[in-house]
Amino acid sequence: MIKKYMDETNQGFMQYLGGLNLEKINDTSYEFSVEIKEMHLNTGKIVHGGFLSTIADTGMGTAAHRVSNDRRCVTINLDMKFITAAKLGEKLKGKVKILKKTRTLVFINCEITNNKEIIVSASGTWKIL
Repeated sequence: MIKKYMDETNQGFMQYLGGLNLEKINDTSYEFSVEIKEMHLNTGKIVHGGFLSTIADTGMGTAAHRVSNDRRCVTINLDMKFITAAKLGEKLKGKVKILKKTRTLVFINCEITNNKEIIVSASGTWKIL
């Protein structure tokens, strides 16, 4: 059985990472934010790439779900470009843009910044189940 409601910004795996605040800006734009804590850092004392990938995937995936009339969506590809490092205490903002929605797919871009510079540029495709 496929669970219909899919907002995973503060459930499942994300609850162990501190959650994510996602808000709708308009029909094709969403934003999320997260504050960097010690648990998000790697041994080099910068934000772990896996955490950045997770928040991009969660933010874009939840936006795909919402734009698909609350139907479950799953990631079928995720492309990450790590541009600069994020550090402890920074507040990151993700801007999610729905590029196109078809009957079965949603194409999305996401840019994560620290209010000064781009940290990550991501894009992906979600399958509507």
